[in-house]
Amino acid sequence: MHTSHYTVRPSSCRKQHCLEETLMFTQPLVPVGNNLVLSFLLAASPIIVTLILMGVLRRPAWQATLGGLIIGLVMAVAVWGIPSSLAFASVSNGMVFSILPVMWIALSALFLFNIAIQTGRFDAFRMWIITHLPNDRRIMLVVLGFCFSAALEGVAGFGTPVAITSALLIMLGFPALEALTYVLIFNSAPVAFGGLGIPITVLASITGLPATTLGSTIGLQLAPFACLIPFYVMALYAGWRSVKQLWPVLLVAGGSFAVTMVVVSTWITYSLSNVLSSSISLVATILFLKFWQPVPDPAYAVDEAYLAQAPAQTGHWSGPHWQGWIPWIVVVLVVIVWDSLHIAKIGATPVHWPGLDQQVFISLYQKPYAAVWNFEPLGTGTAILVSALLTALITRISPQKFWAALKTTARQGWLAVITVALTIGLAFLMNYSGMTYTLGYAVASTGILFPFVSVFLGWIAVFLTGSDTSGNALFGNLQVAAAHQLSLDPVLFASANSAGGVMGKMISPQNITTGVAVTSLKGQEGVVLARTFKHSIFLTLLMGLVVVFQQYVLH
Repeated sequence: MHTSHYTVRPSSCRKQHCLEETLMFTQPLVPVGNNLVLSFLLAASPIIVTLILMGVLRRPAWQATLGGLIIGLVMAVAVWGIPSSLAFASVSNGMVFSILPVMWIALSALFLFNIAIQTGRFDAFRMWIITHLPNDRRIMLVVLGFCFSAALEGVAGFGTPVAITSALLIMLGFPALEALTYVLIFNSAPVAFGGLGIPITVLASITGLPATTLGSTIGLQLAPFACLIPFYVMALYAGWRSVKQLWPVLLVAGGSFAVTMVVVSTWITYSLSNVLSSSISLVATILFLKFWQPVPDPAYAVDEAYLAQAPAQTGHWSGPHWQGWIPWIVVVLVVIVWDSLHIAKIGATPVHWPGLDQQVFISLYQKPYAAVWNFEPLGTGTAILVSALLTALITRISPQKFWAALKTTARQGWLAVITVALTIGLAFLMNYSGMTYTLGYAVASTGILFPFVSVFLGWIAVFLTGSDTSGNALFGNLQVAAAHQLSLDPVLFASANSAGGVMGKMISPQNITTGVAVTSLKGQEGVVLARTFKHSIFLTLLMGLVVVFQQYVLH
């Protein structure tokens, strides 16, 4: 179907001081009979297969992503014409990246979570919530699912806020599927500023646009959604009657987050936007509930069985409830100090991936494709591991319970590691073969509709990689190039890539798999995807309308 394209690239020869010819694979943008629509459909086929296997056939996430990867390899080699050696090198590069840093962060956070459980501090946190909040699951859903999970997203993304928060909601009596679904939807607005703003830092470095301008633009794009999401999820969970009953606290939670996000990202620093927004939202909501409480509704009261005792595996906690905050305060402080002192840079080594680095020519950008894996032994994952060890010391965990936490983390995480490796392996394969750029090229060719559909580029990228950071690295430049070509605002569309991407987080196999790791839903990732998919599409469409308004009304 397709004939491979190669570019002759000169490279210096050390011994003979001569030029030798090196073949470089050139990505074809429209490989199928010069037909962009057909090329687009074939480029999207691995994503479509993954979604069907997970969402329709309800296969476990690792099977769905394996199916997508197999289809991706067939398409990449047979249609896009990438040599099989480059194809497998790109998959291996993605898989190694999936382990360090991605799953290193997730596993370290799960270890912290299991230490909190083994020491009883997770139950202490549960009891603090029960003691200091109204006995109303709707209130607890907002405070934990929105405010608390956003704070965790600020320091440790990659699905761990979803896993930890949904486990906490389950301990308060929420069915596992409901808890996970709602937390996945909540885990959208905070994502663009997660990890101390690293998605925006990467977007600025990729596009050459000022990070401060990007941060303020993204803050304005996401502010309406930060305010909307608590109302939206409450309508899903308890209906419009509950929205009418609870609108003051929903407004405080979402409004304080949105206002703080705009103020911090515009006038202070985007890197602290999520940490400060979630912290202020959490404190403001809890304080507001000291002065205002909804009319008690027995239908949403926490069952006595959950008030009386914790699940067996947590043990009984008889100490002060405030100690439940220890693990979370420790991790926030450690990660902020870690970032401020630039500890991650110590020992960091760029590894030029053998057989792949500079071996692919990106037709769309007219430049060689680098393949550099940044080995950071003291990255964010290590900071979270240090937080877990400090928590273990502060809480004086016994060696038996420490070992139990380690074993539980391994049991919960091994399947997630495989799934994420397959998912990111596919993402890297699509990047280096050119399939991803075909998708982007097709979307960018929509002309006047581009402001509406551009958000779906970010959505696709985050679905594939599970990371807004990776999504920005993937399509940030494409958005800017398309904007220049169409005489549109490049800052707006680079920002739209990140803001649209956050809506794809709730359906990413990586995010869902990490979330189900601590629940009773293992192997049911497809059920979770089916519950979140329509909300992901709807919210992305709304984001598209926001971008259209910004481009054609505000400009």
